[in-house]
Amino acid sequence: MSKKHGWLTLALWFFMSSAALSFPSLQHMIDDTPEGGILELKPGTYQGRVIISRPLTIEGHGKATIDGGGEGSVITVQADHVTLSQLNITNSGHSHDLVDSAIVLLSAHNRILNNHIHDTLFGIDMKEAHDNEIIGNEISSKPLPLGERGDAIRAWASNRNIFRENRIHDSRDMIIWYSNDNLVEDNQGWNNRYSLHFMYAGASNVRRNHYRNSAVGIFLMYSRDATLEFNEILYSQGATGMGIGMKEVDNIILRQNRIVYCATGIYIDQSPFDPYKFNLFLGNHIGYNVQGIVFHSTLSRNIFKGNAMIDNLEAVAAHNNGTAKDNLWDGNYWSDYEGFDRNRDGYGDSGYVNHAYLEQLWMDDPWVRFYFASPVISMINFLSKLAPFSEPRLMLQDTHPVFMRDAELRLSPENLQFRIPDEDEMDEIYDN
Repeated sequence: MSKKHGWLTLALWFFMSSAALSFPSLQHMIDDTPEGGILELKPGTYQGRVIISRPLTIEGHGKATIDGGGEGSVITVQADHVTLSQLNITNSGHSHDLVDSAIVLLSAHNRILNNHIHDTLFGIDMKEAHDNEIIGNEISSKPLPLGERGDAIRAWASNRNIFRENRIHDSRDMIIWYSNDNLVEDNQGWNNRYSLHFMYAGASNVRRNHYRNSAVGIFLMYSRDATLEFNEILYSQGATGMGIGMKEVDNIILRQNRIVYCATGIYIDQSPFDPYKFNLFLGNHIGYNVQGIVFHSTLSRNIFKGNAMIDNLEAVAAHNNGTAKDNLWDGNYWSDYEGFDRNRDGYGDSGYVNHAYLEQLWMDDPWVRFYFASPVISMINFLSKLAPFSEPRLMLQDTHPVFMRDAELRLSPENLQFRIPDEDEMDEIYDN
């Protein structure tokens, strides 16, 4: 053998050996790990499309990559009590029909901790997966147009899960549907379509999340018994941009959320849906939005207490010539309130009254809306209030507006207190 051929043979052997070291058979390693054992992966890249069918822990220490090879889902977890920790998971398939994902979770009592999931169509797909912990993961989809991306987290018929301290970005949605008793807290989301979306969900707790620059921060559809508190939602812009939206939801509590710089702060459609249920909006900060609160039509049994409505271009609006006056407005702060507090009790001496004037012209006309806040429109709006050329529509009345935005009074238990009538009392109300 010539020296040249010898060097070529050695180089080929080295290349093949390096490839073998970079792509060991991860499935064999998983199958060889005893039940309840720990598989610690050395730095390198491992071939994905693996199935985990026994309880175990896979630890990557942030330096092990599992590559799906561009086909199917990368990891499928069938067993209970599996932990996946500090793995880089990438390169799933591209099929929406097959829901190609980084992790498919089909079991209970698993822990998905501090993984970096990127360049996968869907992130974590959960199907009838209960009592799991999804904590500290960073998840993004494939670099596709917004509607063609997969969901970062997709939980279907999955109950009592904890989603905490995840960073979800450049994906489509985080969606929880047909699922109950899930906790979503301390997560971040940006550059998504819906940073968080509930459908047919019950008893969800959503708190201290930070969502920004998505089309919609949080949306609830056909859901009930949810509490959303201490969340911050910023910059939900565009034609459908909204901070928090709800459609046909009952017994929802929004407490001390901060919703700013959105096209619509809160959007309410046919909620509450059950004629015996109420929704509570307590102590929220709704500021600097184009529209603070928008009703799809005239609704009732929404309770607004202790909210701060700050410099929205329009505080409250209702489509379809509706009003918001059938809801309870009490003890809120309104930045456009024009009264006084001469007795210094913290409340305005007169009530806050909101009429629809120019809104009747531009509410459903985007061409007129384009000129909103321009000098000409401001002058027309002023003149319409001074001498209305059409009958203004009463939008709402707040009988006890809080005079100072940051006063302790606004968030005091007394100001936020509201007792929901029981069914017998509701029957009496409807009978009368």
